[in-house]
Amino acid sequence: MRQVTDAILQRIDAKRDELIALTQALIQIPTINPPGDAYEACARLMGERLRARGFAVEYVRAVGAPGDSDAYPRVNVVARHEGSGSGPCVHFNGHIDVVEVGSGWTVDPFGGTLQDGKVYGRGSCDMKGGIAASMIACEALIEAGIDLPGAIEISGTVDEESGGFSGVGYLAQRGYFSAPRVQHVIIPEPLGVDRVCLGHRGVWWGEVETFGRIAHGSMPFLGDSAVSHMAAFLHLLETDLQPRLQQRHTAEPVQPEGARVSTLNINGVHGGHPEQRYTTNQAGEPTGDLPAPVVAHSCRAVLDRRFIAEENLDAVKQEIVDMLDELTRVRPGFRYAVRDIMSFVPTATPADAPVVQATARAIARVLGREPSYISSPGTYDQKHIQRTGQLRDCIAYGPGILDLAHQPDEYVGIDELVQSAQVMALAVLDLQSVPTA
Repeated sequence: MRQVTDAILQRIDAKRDELIALTQALIQIPTINPPGDAYEACARLMGERLRARGFAVEYVRAVGAPGDSDAYPRVNVVARHEGSGSGPCVHFNGHIDVVEVGSGWTVDPFGGTLQDGKVYGRGSCDMKGGIAASMIACEALIEAGIDLPGAIEISGTVDEESGGFSGVGYLAQRGYFSAPRVQHVIIPEPLGVDRVCLGHRGVWWGEVETFGRIAHGSMPFLGDSAVSHMAAFLHLLETDLQPRLQQRHTAEPVQPEGARVSTLNINGVHGGHPEQRYTTNQAGEPTGDLPAPVVAHSCRAVLDRRFIAEENLDAVKQEIVDMLDELTRVRPGFRYAVRDIMSFVPTATPADAPVVQATARAIARVLGREPSYISSPGTYDQKHIQRTGQLRDCIAYGPGILDLAHQPDEYVGIDELVQSAQVMALAVLDLQSVPTA
């Protein structure tokens, strides 16, 4: 009945201050990745709160997974609240890790500052605000005493910013994101309160290394500079590949529109002498590290290639290899190696999937307008849920503006936090077929 829906919306609105406080508390734990600081503290903040509200809580350390160590344990939290029957399980998954702070902040990055209707801080938008909204949504359903026939799960997972292998990837391998345990997944990434994200572009991270011959820096003609060889390759990327990528457009609704083409980012370049910081005193004399006079015999570049659904992963890699082979043919002494770092193909949940339609109806009810359907320019943990968990009924939906992610003075709007929590709660009711109208 409609009064059930209205009661849930009112209950969440009444929990506004609680939602703000929870968002602030999550922000104030500096879960920076790398290296993976304070993961367990953040997981336990979530777990202890949910346990007090009737959830069965499990802490899962990704022992042996990438990045896990005693100094930086990869601790995930999974909380489950059983319903009264054998209905479906709706799972809310959020990553607790955040990227480095960087420069340019005007507020404390981990203060959880409340200002002008926004909560500021690293991770506020991406995606601790979304985690808080999902927790409040589920708590409101339980507090209302609604007879949910199925289960609700909430997880806080690690390392999404570096691929998610110790977080959702690790859990997916162990059945946490597969039927019969889970049927529907909502990931509260900051894609906007009136948008349903169906999937994301593909990615290939690769390392290209060029080789040279070491020699004394005063006699570079006796060596062969790997940095010069890399420069030739980077020039070819800029003048040949980049223009071709700009001509490849996808039919998928990727947002922002600038990401509806194939893209390439040169993530980093390093060659020759180990990286150092050179300083001088007032007299101009060196006081810090000093370089050694050698010709670079190795140079490495990391490529971040994002590809659209109309492209093929093997072809994406081969395109790079073909360019390197051409340089081998025309440039004396050019030698190279290519190494895979990681790759994921594009994902897309069908627009008529149950979780998509339930969330869309909830958006229309809460906001009074129809949602838009988008795809993300970057990957997120849906890749593991689809590829490893073999679960297709998965979307991203949450508060925040994607463009603010990883930026200084990152924030999430309080009204968006409340609205998204209301949408999530109504989506659960719909997916579990609880009568609301």
